[in-house]
Amino acid sequence: MEARLKPWDTAEHSRHSLQLMQPKTAALAGSSARLFLSSMAPYELHKRLINDYLLCRKGATSLLERDTSRDRTDHDVIRENHRFLWDEEDNPDTWEAQLAKKYYDKLFKEYCICDLTMYKSNKVAMRWRTEPELVSGRGQFTCGEKRCSGRDGLRTWEVNFAYVELGEKKNALVKLRLCPDCSGKLNYGSKKREIKRLHKKKTSKKKPEKKNEESEQRQHEHSTESVESELQSEDKVDAEASNIWKDASKPDEEKAREEEFAEYLEELFM
Repeated sequence: MEARLKPWDTAEHSRHSLQLMQPKTAALAGSSARLFLSSMAPYELHKRLINDYLLCRKGATSLLERDTSRDRTDHDVIRENHRFLWDEEDNPDTWEAQLAKKYYDKLFKEYCICDLTMYKSNKVAMRWRTEPELVSGRGQFTCGEKRCSGRDGLRTWEVNFAYVELGEKKNALVKLRLCPDCSGKLNYGSKKREIKRLHKKKTSKKKPEKKNEESEQRQHEHSTESVESELQSEDKVDAEASNIWKDASKPDEEKAREEEFAEYLEELFM
């Protein structure tokens, strides 16, 4: 025997029950929303309705994104306030300038790092070395060009670096260590001054011989003078010794005379 389905188990019955429940739930939600809105103040209700309208239309989520056009990082601040050379007497007034000054104080200013990409236009970019570059020998024991790492045949150049900073034209003498290829690019428009090490001149062998002869002659003269002075000092010592013995006999004679005179007086008054 087949089991007979109950009326509430059929699909049509479940669909019909859902249709009856939807309007009831919608009515309940609407009544609760009306109660919530009616309890709000007029200005708060205005803001709520405007926000719901703006957020419910198409593309409204872009309004929630924060405006990042005015955001600046520390790198941006240093780039905007950076100077190639700061004076020791400069006292920055703003915190941006103070940050740029602290960054400048941490740079090493013996050799520069350059960019020669526009060398044909006689334009060279310069900057000072950082601590990692100093430790690795970048710009001193390797080529100071930004994209070059050559080590052989390095030459030192002194460049009059002309630049515009804060609307003013300025000049600074800087040193660069470059390989032969980069040195040719640096001197493409005008020849720069090369700094070379000074080599000691080789002295001739005759000069030391003359000096030795002069020194020996001076030593001989000095020895003769010292011998003469020693002889004079010995004569003086002998003379002084003889005078001492002469002077020592005088007090004895005086004492003997005094004793005789005392004895004479004693005998006289006896």
